[in-house]
Amino acid sequence: MSLAAPPVRRVSGIAPDAIPFDELIDAQEPVVMEALAGDWPLVAHGREGPAAAGDYLKRFAADRPVTAFIGPPEIGGRFHYDADLTGMNFTAERMPLARFLDTILAHLDDPAPPSFYAGSTDLDIYLPGLRGENDLLLDHPAFSAQAPLASIWIGNRTVAAAHHDMSNNLACCMVGRRRFTLFPPEQAANLYPGPLEPTPAGQVVTMVDFRDPDHERYPRFREAMAAAQVAELEPGDVLFYPALWWHQVEALDGFNAMINYWWNPVPAWIDTPQTSLLHALLSLRDRPESEKQAWRALFDYYVFGPSGLAAAHLPAHAQGALAPMDEMTARKLRAQLLNRLNR
Repeated sequence: MSLAAPPVRRVSGIAPDAIPFDELIDAQEPVVMEALAGDWPLVAHGREGPAAAGDYLKRFAADRPVTAFIGPPEIGGRFHYDADLTGMNFTAERMPLARFLDTILAHLDDPAPPSFYAGSTDLDIYLPGLRGENDLLLDHPAFSAQAPLASIWIGNRTVAAAHHDMSNNLACCMVGRRRFTLFPPEQAANLYPGPLEPTPAGQVVTMVDFRDPDHERYPRFREAMAAAQVAELEPGDVLFYPALWWHQVEALDGFNAMINYWWNPVPAWIDTPQTSLLHALLSLRDRPESEKQAWRALFDYYVFGPSGLAAAHLPAHAQGALAPMDEMTARKLRAQLLNRLNR
């Protein structure tokens, strides 16, 4: 499929210690910061070739297994469901990171290699010391509530079907080229999300195969593509995109590595909204439409409107859960929810 979506905005000349986080967060749009990580040693070794990049990574590899996805050549690198949605089109194996790297390198010259992918692998656990030589300076109040999670993604020519993450993302292309196709959150329905569970890798993914979209089955996908943006990343480029933006990620070369940073500017004791979504399916979705609209008004008042609105007319001692959230209030709310769910 030829993607006609416009390119993501690109900026150059940003110093590693001067990332404009305020601008990025306020704009709530993806942007590519060209060559921001271009001086990292991993990028330099990648320019020497896959073997050099693999050897450099193996210098840091801990002696513990990673989860490796392995798919037959027929899937063309697209890790997804099998044809009848009874399982996946790949298998997951546990193996040491060094062996996984060697496995990819051993198949570089295959005309139709298997697909190999190890995603969301915690840098500090599986490659201790790598960040000492390859890391972004993340100095901003947005990171004060909880530290960003740094991960690495390694594979050959693979496709991660479009999905969304619940965190903001800085995706640093290290070895090989990558293509991100990004969609704003309001395009979710036009991307035809798959089952809530099981999922290929933890997040709900689109059912549309971008390489050969079935427009008769998924007619609104054209609307999604009309709203899409595409980021073509070279080694050293860093892509920012906001939380909940849908993104399909294609690794375009025989050996690829990416480091990313996820973060949310909220304390760790704030619960994930995915919990609310699941509870809403249980408690709201199948009620009469009139009730759902009434509950929508209440949610707008208590949740989606200004955070202080519902408590503004109450004295502090009477605000309870409506007061600004702190860790103790969060614990009490969680206990109340558990009691209700366990009825």
